[in-house]
Amino acid sequence: MTDAFHIDVPHTDGALAVIALSGEFDIAAAPAVRARALELIANGHRDLVADLSGVTFCDSSGLGALVGIWRCAKDADGSLTLAAIPDRLSRLLSVTGMDAFLPAYSSADAALAARQGNRTTA
Repeated sequence: MTDAFHIDVPHTDGALAVIALSGEFDIAAAPAVRARALELIANGHRDLVADLSGVTFCDSSGLGALVGIWRCAKDADGSLTLAAIPDRLSRLLSVTGMDAFLPAYSSADAALAARQGNRTTA
């Protein structure tokens, strides 16, 4: 049985938003994640933190969604930061070279603190 997938947005503040994912981030979930992230970007939250602490599985569709979100955020002069990356996804990001483009933090709180610090000093 698969883990039910959930998308939550526990934090928004100006250009910054956290999108928290839980469950299996696969071909069935990827379009909804991408759509929700693009909605956030369109609503002015161009700097996204993806909290992946609840993700139990991620396939190439999930990775593709993250890449697409990263590109859309960049096009909007924003960013995508990852938080609490599960080990298997971390290896996938490393193998594909995406870890060079996507900053990562141990938790959503650490990512938020870093992003808010960048915003106030920029």
